[in-house]
Formats: sequence, C-alpha cells, structure tokens
Amino acid sequence: MVGQTRSKLRGAASEPSHFLRSTQSRRRRRATGSGERELEKEPKEEVKRPELPLRTRRGNLTRGARKYSPQRIRNLKTQNCVPVEMVRRTDLLNDRFPFLSSLLEQLSDKAQLLQRRQVSGKGAFGIAAFVAILHWVHLITLFENDRHFSHLSALEREMTFRTEMGLYYSYFKTIVEAPSFLQGLWMIMNDRLTEYPLVINTVKRFHLYPEVIIAFCYRTFVGIMNLFGLETKTCWNVTRIEPLNEVQSCEGLGDPACFYVGVIFILNGIMMGLFFMYGAYLSGTQLGGIITVLCYFFNHGEATRVMWTPPLRESFSYPFLVLQMYILTVILRTTNNSRRHFIALCLSNVAFMLPWQFAQFILFTQIASLFPMYVVGYIEPNKFQKIIHANMISVLLCFVFMFGNPMYLSSYYSSSLIITLVIILKRNKIQRFGVSELHFWVIQGSAWFFGTIILKFLTSKILGVSDHIRLSDLIAARILRYTDFDTLIYTCAPEFDFMETATPVRYSKTLLLPIVVVITYVIFKKIIFHTLQLFAFTPLAILIMRLKLFLTPHMCVMASLICSRRLFGWIFYRVRFMPVILSLVTVMSIQGYANLHNQWSIIGEFNNLPQEELIQWIKYNTRPDAVFAGAMPTMASVKLSTLHPIVNHPHYEDADLRARTKIVYSAYSRKSAKEVRDKLVELHVNYYILEEAWCVVRTKPGCSMLEIWDVEDPSNSANPPLCSVLLKDARPYFTTVFQNSMYRVLKVN
Repeated sequence: MVGQTRSKLRGAASEPSHFLRSTQSRRRRRATGSGERELEKEPKEEVKRPELPLRTRRGNLTRGARKYSPQRIRNLKTQNCVPVEMVRRTDLLNDRFPFLSSLLEQLSDKAQLLQRRQVSGKGAFGIAAFVAILHWVHLITLFENDRHFSHLSALEREMTFRTEMGLYYSYFKTIVEAPSFLQGLWMIMNDRLTEYPLVINTVKRFHLYPEVIIAFCYRTFVGIMNLFGLETKTCWNVTRIEPLNEVQSCEGLGDPACFYVGVIFILNGIMMGLFFMYGAYLSGTQLGGIITVLCYFFNHGEATRVMWTPPLRESFSYPFLVLQMYILTVILRTTNNSRRHFIALCLSNVAFMLPWQFAQFILFTQIASLFPMYVVGYIEPNKFQKIIHANMISVLLCFVFMFGNPMYLSSYYSSSLIITLVIILKRNKIQRFGVSELHFWVIQGSAWFFGTIILKFLTSKILGVSDHIRLSDLIAARILRYTDFDTLIYTCAPEFDFMETATPVRYSKTLLLPIVVVITYVIFKKIIFHTLQLFAFTPLAILIMRLKLFLTPHMCVMASLICSRRLFGWIFYRVRFMPVILSLVTVMSIQGYANLHNQWSIIGEFNNLPQEELIQWIKYNTRPDAVFAGAMPTMASVKLSTLHPIVNHPHYEDADLRARTKIVYSAYSRKSAKEVRDKLVELHVNYYILEEAWCVVRTKPGCSMLEIWDVEDPSNSANPPLCSVLLKDARPYFTTVFQNSMYRVLKVN
C-alpha cells in the first residue's frame, strides 16, 4: 500500500452554513494501487477546478464561441449610417479607453454575425457541441461539490440515492452484478424483493428501460476493456474522522455508480445543445439560440434538478421532450413534410414516454395546444392528421414495449388522440349543416373537451386502472381542495406544493419573465403553438412546483424570439438592434451570474452515519430473507444496499402499494399497537424500522404524519400517538433490537 495521501480541495471561498447539505471533515485518501503521478499533479488541478465554469462562461459563452476576425469588412450600405456626433463620441472612447472600445466593437460584430447567420452549417453544430460540453461540466461540478461523490464509498454513494432514486438504481445494480445481462434482466422482470411476497415485473411497473440500457452499456464497456486488459477504475482507501472506519472509494467509468451518473449528465449536456438548436431555429438566428442557452443557465435552479437528483425519471425523459418539440416545430413550419419528420416525431415521443409515467399528461397538454390551431385553420387538416397518427403509433409502441401496461391506453393523452381523429374525419359532415364559423369552432372545441373526458373514464373503467394516481388527479385535488391520505402524502412533499411566490421574482430579476411577456403580447394574435403551450405549462407549474421543469425551459426557448426579425423587424428599422440585445444580456447577466455563483458556492460532503449503522446492522445481524417495512425513503435504501425483501417503497402510484404503505404508516397514527402488529403480520413483516423524526416532523401546517392520520382516521383522534408509545416501550407486540440517534428496529412478535 502506498503511503502517500491524496487530498481534495473543497474550494477556497467561504462556506456559508446554509449552503452545506452535510458537513464532515475533509477525507484523506491512500492509494491501493498505482497512481503516484496523478497524486503529484492533482493539487494544482484542484485549485483551478472551482473556477472552470466561471472562466468558461466569461471567455466564450457571451461571444458566441467563435474567434474574432479583425480583417472582416462590414457592408455599410446595408446598415444605418453612424451620426457625426456618435463618431466623435466613439473617437473620444478610443482615445481614453481603447481596450474597452475594442471589446465592445468585437462583441457587437460577433453579435451581428450570429444574428445574421442561419441555423444550418458547421458553425451552429460547433456552438451546440460547445454548450453541451459546458452544461455537462456545470452539472458534474455541482454534483461533485455538493456531495464530494468521488471520495465516497460504494455504500455511501448508494445512500445518496434516496427515495425513488435508490429504488431505480437498485435494478441497475442487480443487472450489473448478475452473472449475465439476460439473467439480470430476468431477475428484475421477476422480482420478489420489492413487494414481498408478490412477484412483479419492475420494468413494466417502474419504467426501467433507462436502467436496462445503461446496464447493458456498462457491461459491454467493462467487458471490452477487460478483453484488452485496460483499467476502468482506480480505487483508494479513504480515511474518515473517528469513529468512522476507513473505506474504499473507486473512481472511473468502471465504477457502476460513476458510470450511471455520468450517462445521465452526458444526456442532459446534449439536451443543452438541443436547446441551442431549438432556439436558433425558432428565432431564425444563432444569436437566438445563444439567448436561450444564457436564459437557461441564468435560471438553472428553476429549470432543472438533475444535478441534485440524477436517477429520477425526468432526468432521462425530459431531454427527449426537447427533441420532440423541436421536431414538431419543424413540422409545423415546413410546407412539404417528408415521412422522416413524422417518424422522428413518433420515435421521440416513445423515448419521452418510456422512462416516465407522467410524460403522457405533458403530451396531452401539447395536443390541447395544437387542437385550437387546427380548429381556426392555422394547421392544415392533412398535416394535423399525420401528427395525430404519429402520436397514436407512439402510444401503441409504448404499450407493447411496456408489456401491455394499460395506463398507456387509459390516459387523457390517448383519449384526446382518438377524439381528435374522429373530429378530423367528421369535419366535413359537420360543415354541411351550414353553421357559422364561430359556432363551428365551438362545436369542435366542446366535442373535443367533453369527448376526451368521457372516453378517458370509460377506458379507465374497462381496463381497470382507475385506482392509479396520476398527475391529473393531483391537479384536480389542488383545484377542488380535496384531501385524503393518498393526496396528502403527495401534496405535503415540497416538490408537489404550489409554486413559491418568490419564483416569479427570480424570473424577473434575470429578465426572463419580462422578455417572455413582451414576446407573448406581440405574437398573441398569431396564436402560434409555443404561446399556447406556454399557457398550458404556466398553471401546471403554479399548482405543482415540480412542473417548473417544463415552464422554465419553455420560457427560455421563447426568449429566443426577441432576436426574430420576423416578429420584431419593425423595431430594427427604428433603433440599433445590437445595442438593445447587448443591453438586455448585460442586465440579465447581473442576476444570472449571482445565481450561478450561488450554485457554485454550494460545498458539502455527504455523510449519514445513522443510516450507515442501520444498513450495516441489517447486513450482519438478520437473515437474508428477513422482511422489512418502514418509511418509503428508508425502504428504498434497505432494498438497494442490503438486498432484503421489503413490503413498501417510494413508487406510490399503484393502488396496491398505496394500501400496503397505509398499513405500514399506521405506526405513526393513533391506532392500537395490537391492531398495527396484526396488519404487519398479514404482510409477512419481520422487522419494522421506526424513525423518531417522523413522529414530530411537520413540513407545513396539516402535514405531520399525525395530522394526516387525523384526517384519515378521525375516530381515533382522542387516542395517544402510537409512535410515542412504541418509543417508550414497544412491548409486548414489538421488541426493540437496534437503535441509534435516528432509527429503531422493532422485531414484530
């Protein structure tokens, strides 16, 4: 073992306490293999690392990522002449501040060049590749700064994937550690650990195609590298502060967790390149694409959370929605569409829907935005019919790929497609009645609205999926103020709460909201697709904060239209275009840089000693077939790190799982200990993990577990909380076999 130590600097800036997600003394590494040259070079690299995103943004992003050519001659005939007074002022600026004058001239020239250039060409793809790499670097920097992921052991890395993330990652781990890929795939398609003693197809239930594909790529990569005798990872011994013992940490694509997270960040980096192409195409200029990218970076915390929660379904799904909307925009703008456009639309739909159960509702809002355009004649009936056909084919493909999951056929999305197709086919018959144009619009709109709702409920009843919670159910509960145990479990979570009142203020500080409002006002009469889609995303984000991930990026794309000569050409003849755009970017950058600096200032290191102690105790003190129950986030970690069977988990959409979780959470109600014990025995539970924090934590009024149970079970509201009783003395129905500062393991007697 090499005696040298390897230290990683965590940043020279001050570290405010409210930015620390977890605190722990800096760890020291000792090499377990070769690598002394890396140890000698690393301190220099680490000192520079936190400055990388800042330096990149200043040096490249605002100039369009192109080299300035001082020999380029501008055609003065096509531009407004400069007044004599302005020339004199310019001369004065050159005399006193030659560097500043030269810089402003370069920025103006490059902005004019980008504004004139169209989307096609190698230059556009070069900028797209640059912003993709920039976003990838930004994400991995934030992720590493937040958790010090490179210095964590395998167990600690698994514990960072809390709630649903740990559940999803566990299936990737199963395939990776299986003797073969096909055997691992069979194991997750015939799983008995997740909802013991039931056998479920987790690929069908949890939309696990991303994990399947990434696991296949990982096994292929490692196999090829091993074939050629190439190392895929480097491992180190990490010395931790007492009483924590020394652990091993591995870096490189050969580490499953690093490979898994790396693929997610690469995908979301590519997404930023798509955003540039999308904004450039929508506005007609490369400068519009740059505006979209800048708005996204300046509002990064409002646009995505992939850097904090990589394994969530939206991290895999949303990049394909960007591609899908880009393709749809091309179809709407192109007169003669080829078959490949509609094939691309269909495939992007499939890629968007397969990883995420909520994707269908977003596509439903898209159809709801397109239908009015068809009704008033902004989309040709033949083109709109082809769009509907492509969407219907994508639903059928997802239905097949997901092993006949009936949710794809019973959603508002699939119902709206059928009703829309019927209206298109019956359009001529309705017109024969000789109704006025306005009445014709009303008839079609009413038929679509009520027909979609009726067909959705009919298909749900026929296919037996009416007991699944969907995004539409949560929105309805918000609007109607309906509350029960299931809806409160969702809506009490911060990400499903109403949008924060500070969010519009943050949008305004970066000028994103004012720019989009102006653009929307200018193009409102044209009723283009993106305006209607914005109107659909806005109430969704207000009702459910998590859905800001659709609203904010869409606003960034629409902000690109500020550079559109088709919309604002009349302004360009009255004022100089470049100074206006540069002024907007400058004002945006003031708050935008502050937002980015706040993100870069988040310095922490993951540490969860109580859960680590719990997992280690379970591994070494219980039988491999011992069945556990407890809070949903903890159960995901138990299943992932111990491979013990569990009876409930965080994927709360299924009705049977909700019923199981309700029984498990009755330990935090006012029911009797005997009643709770008897129900747990029916679920074959051997050990119950009780968390003291869940007895008292209250995220907001009405959202403690005891308050939720008082709404659900008012008949027992006079009884004492069972949780408090079990903490004092769990006997005779339970026996405490393990406890620390956070967890108590109760053996079910």
